[in-house]
Amino acid sequence: MKRNLILSITLLVAVTFMSAQTEIKLYPTGAAESNGIQVAESDNGQEFLLDISEARMYYYPATNNPAGTAVVICPGGGYRGVSYKKEGSEIAQWFNSKGVTAFVLHYRMPNTHFEIPLKDAQRAIELVRSNAKKYNVDKKKIGIMGFSAGGHLASTAGTQYTSANNRPDFMILAYPVISMKKGLAHMGSRNLLMGSKPDTTLIQRFSGEDRVTPKTPPAFLFHAKDDKVVLVENSVAMHEALKKNNVPAELHVFAKGGHGFGMRPTNPETDTWPQLLEQWMLKMNFMSKAK
Repeated sequence: MKRNLILSITLLVAVTFMSAQTEIKLYPTGAAESNGIQVAESDNGQEFLLDISEARMYYYPATNNPAGTAVVICPGGGYRGVSYKKEGSEIAQWFNSKGVTAFVLHYRMPNTHFEIPLKDAQRAIELVRSNAKKYNVDKKKIGIMGFSAGGHLASTAGTQYTSANNRPDFMILAYPVISMKKGLAHMGSRNLLMGSKPDTTLIQRFSGEDRVTPKTPPAFLFHAKDDKVVLVENSVAMHEALKKNNVPAELHVFAKGGHGFGMRPTNPETDTWPQLLEQWMLKMNFMSKAK
């Protein structure tokens, strides 16, 4: 009886916490361009939001943020939607527990309008940076994290920034789509981002491994070797490009784990990635040890 009561209270607190998050519209008066999606946004009942046409993010403030770090989180979903809980709110709550403020981005689906998700990611970073004092974060410690297709978006934001205002200070790439080249790309994501017959220039532009420069922000990557959805070679190619350009980078390849495991218990090996990420963020001064 006592155990059930404690569980009920815990769940109530969790639900209250979830519902209390502040929504921040990226374009309060409406975006300048449309992604052309005519159907209403919908939840498929499996923690997956489809057909997003209004970009916004959800603010998860850390109670105590000694390092002043913030992370914009881009959930995955193959550029069809976002896995808003497993690769969104659950990740944000973990960051909060480590003294890091988080923002979960619900970016617009491209519907072959390839500029739109990138614009949303850049806008999100700009909003966090321009309101750094309000959010109690350091302007020089604003990173981006992405899972799967969200990892592609995060890596694109890190390699195609247009100014200091929308450049992330670090990237965290979780089993990410990186390349748009055949044989390496996740074709579903590619087709939804740029259509079924993109030209060579567009393919190269959105292949992150070809866009790395010495000014690309440092990165932490992790991927399972047995991932059948997004090949691990995506992360390997990105890591090699970062190292070639002398950009601080750390890659962890797990023997098993498949795709889309988020932070939920999968196996003893992949379950270690949060601890590995914490160690990297401490080393890079993006996180502070609890006192």
